Amino acid sequence: MKVIFLQDVKNQGKKGEVKEVSTGYAQNFLIKKGLAEEANAKNLARLERENLDKQQQAEQDLVDAKLFKEELEQIEVEIKTKSGEGGRLFGSISSKQVIEAFKSQHDIKLDKRKLDMSEPLKSLGYHKINIKLHPEVNATVKVHVKEQ
Repeated sequence: MKVIFLQDVKNQGKKGEVKEVSTGYAQNFLIKKGLAEEANAKNLARLERENLDKQQQAEQDLVDAKLFKEELEQIEVEIKTKSGEGGRLFGSISSKQVIEAFKSQHDIKLDKRKLDMSEPLKSLGYHKINIKLHPEVNATVKVHVKEQ
């Protein structure tokens, strides 16, 4: 019997897959527990529509990420902090502070886990930081660390 999996089932199939399983297993376990449904014409058509919708949503997310990248790369954010001689900071600028500066200065909300900062900023001047907006889109933003 062909079934469409509604949830991931270990060692059987993933959500959205159409597979052939034994009739007894399908009727007595998968369908009864709501893990799968019979792969008839109506259900296959619905699955096809859902897959098409997911594909269109993924394409739209990619376009949105590219537009957001263009917007972000035009922006520069300033962070003021105390520093010592030679442009060395007292402490450092963390990803959280960079995110807060974007929020307060440009009203742009970013996720600090998406920032690609291997270590905190420890000197005055301009710094470029990569942000992962989408698996295929990375943006580079400018952060200007100034003395207070």
